[in-house]
Amino acid sequence: MAVRCLKAAQKNLQYLNHLLSLAARNNRGSLCLLSTAAYQRTTGEDQNVDEIQDEQSQSLTIRALEVRASKLEEQVRDLTERYKKALADSDTVRRRTQKFVEDAKLFGIQSFCRDLVEVVDILEKTTGNVLEEELQDPNPTLRSLYEGLSLIELKLQRVFSKHGLEKMTPIGGRYDPYDHEIVCHVAADGAEPGTITVVTQHGYKLHGRTIRHALVGVAVESQE
Repeated sequence: MAVRCLKAAQKNLQYLNHLLSLAARNNRGSLCLLSTAAYQRTTGEDQNVDEIQDEQSQSLTIRALEVRASKLEEQVRDLTERYKKALADSDTVRRRTQKFVEDAKLFGIQSFCRDLVEVVDILEKTTGNVLEEELQDPNPTLRSLYEGLSLIELKLQRVFSKHGLEKMTPIGGRYDPYDHEIVCHVAADGAEPGTITVVTQHGYKLHGRTIRHALVGVAVESQE
């Protein structure tokens, strides 16, 4: 709509400029006649009254066309600014929509990942509770079961990495409220206060976005 209005205003402006050009040429002819008439008056001839009225009429017409052209130029400038703003707004909407679609593709599996990492938690606890001495038992069933569960856990972690899901490794790092949730405080015992020394539940990030906070213990200075 803005483009059509802008083109129409530009066309009208071009037409008025054409009329002004024609009127200017006619006005120059009238000025020549006026000069001739002035010369004739010096020789005693009177100028025709109708010619004077025509010249005045042409002068008023030119003035009206100039005013109209000025208004059209202002309208063209206004429509041009509106057109540029509409293009900018359209580009902003396009980029936001594109970002929304990209985020939907990346994070559409977010809820599924939250549920799946709980399965990994169970596997980690199960394999972590098996003692080394128990694996030396002559009965190979326990060892085979342990190796199978460990293989499943490793395979899941590889699948997670393939799809942008990464486990956090906060031990020794600084506490970050965007990634961690404090569940306890631990005496520093040589560790720098404010660093994470205990992880009770691993946190995960999907394409850099935290989808589950890590439950951690933070070192603090012991008060004697």
